[in-house]
Amino acid sequence: MREILGRRRRLLSRRDNGKSDLISAALTFATAWQWPVLPGIGLEAGGRRDGVRCACPDPECTVPGAHPFDPGLLAATTDERMVRWWWTNRPDAPIVLATGAASGASGGRAPCAVSLPVVAGARALAALDRRDVRLGPVIATSERIAILVAPYSLEQLGELLYAQDFVPGSLRFHGEGGYIALPPSIPGAGQVCWERAPLPGSAAPWAPDVEAVVGTLVDALTRTGVSAPEL
Repeated sequence: MREILGRRRRLLSRRDNGKSDLISAALTFATAWQWPVLPGIGLEAGGRRDGVRCACPDPECTVPGAHPFDPGLLAATTDERMVRWWWTNRPDAPIVLATGAASGASGGRAPCAVSLPVVAGARALAALDRRDVRLGPVIATSERIAILVAPYSLEQLGELLYAQDFVPGSLRFHGEGGYIALPPSIPGAGQVCWERAPLPGSAAPWAPDVEAVVGTLVDALTRTGVSAPEL
């Protein structure tokens, strides 16, 4: 499955152990795309793969390294000076997007995301391609795939989910008040990368409405039997 996902994956280069890439990517997200970002908590020293441990106080953290802690999520910003200061002082910190948050002076909002386990995610992407559904950026780790979608309200999401016969617990919605790690971060789940990379250019990438993808994601999860949330 890792080989299947790797077909379209375009990793950012990793100069200086990735530190240059992280600050450069964070600045692009914040200033060029007006996506509010902040540094993730990161991992404890001593390894990033087997036996990784989040630097937060929770010994049972389910998203090691890939969540806000200090600063908290409300600190997410598009301010260049703040972003540059954060990653100058914490060059290894994962880049966390505050999904659905107001995006600075532009008056817009950051994209949201819908994520699912990687096996079902590969099936869902293939199904969306067959149906000619236009997708924007798609993020992948070794464990999950996340499709970026246009901002949505809780009311909009509620109506959409109510229309579904069944919504698998492993389908996660990253909306307003949520977050997701962006490439080229390396949290506990391993390298975060683009499964479908944004098109080159300075403008913020386009993303589909959540209605365009949810039905296909639910179907993919049901067919692969991945319906329960991971522990």
